[in-house]
Amino acid sequence: MVSVLYQDNHLLALEKPGGLLTQPSGTDLDSLEARAKAWVKEMFQKPGAVFLEAVHRIDRVACGVVLFARTSKALSRLNAAIRAGECKKTYHALVEHRPQADAGTLRNWLAHDDHCARICREGEKDAKLAELSYRLLREEKDGLFLLEIALHTGRYHQIRAQLAGAGMPIAGDSLYGARRAYRPGAIALQHHCLEIVHPVTKEPLRIVAKEQLAISN
Repeated sequence: MVSVLYQDNHLLALEKPGGLLTQPSGTDLDSLEARAKAWVKEMFQKPGAVFLEAVHRIDRVACGVVLFARTSKALSRLNAAIRAGECKKTYHALVEHRPQADAGTLRNWLAHDDHCARICREGEKDAKLAELSYRLLREEKDGLFLLEIALHTGRYHQIRAQLAGAGMPIAGDSLYGARRAYRPGAIALQHHCLEIVHPVTKEPLRIVAKEQLAISN
């Protein structure tokens, strides 16, 4: 069972639940890609193997929009567009503490440690610049705060590490110091919206997640 956000002959966009891998890991763990291939095979009665490649990934514990290419042409063009910075990703996160300002930019140097990211000093070995901007959308009834986040760089665990470093850990993200629980195996981080130019039609495409982040669900 998959939640389809957009599909045509070239693209398939699905909504990934938190706790599910984006792509197969070489183990027996389930993945969105495996579910997507099974859906395409059944929906379109395709014989043999199904071509379907994820254009990007999101963390296993995160949820939201994942875009797949259904043809090699679409895949190569989308990969080129992403490398050129021609796509816009917007995230939503429920955080434990109110930000000091209702909008702002976070700029840190991050190092990739064992299965986590660490804020470090400029010049440290393997340190990479990480930058994002955020704005406060609202305070939730459960005392959490909903942020909208735009990435200016794409680093490993960037949003999780930077928000935690700013005193705003994401609900459920105990790896980065969160105390509030979220859903089993998931954190309250969502790839909410993806904006790209269609690789074939050249029309602008805006894909938005249907699910709303909520601690009670």
